[in-house]
Amino acid sequence: MQTKEELLTDIEKLLTYKPEEKTTINPNYLEYLTLEDLHSIKKNLMERIGQLSEEDVQWLEQFKKYE
Repeated sequence: MQTKEELLTDIEKLLTYKPEEKTTINPNYLEYLTLEDLHSIKKNLMERIGQLSEEDVQWLEQFKKYE
């Protein structure tokens, strides 16, 4: 089972869009967040990252290669 600190690190990585611009979350929040809270946040972020909006799909379609 992951510790709060490990989950916080995972969440920070999920929030980072550009590797050169690291997102950090104040570790003092760990005092107020439970393991369940952190697992829920991580799960929700992972679900959202995997979803493309319809606008994104349309934009990507222009680069699709047809045979």
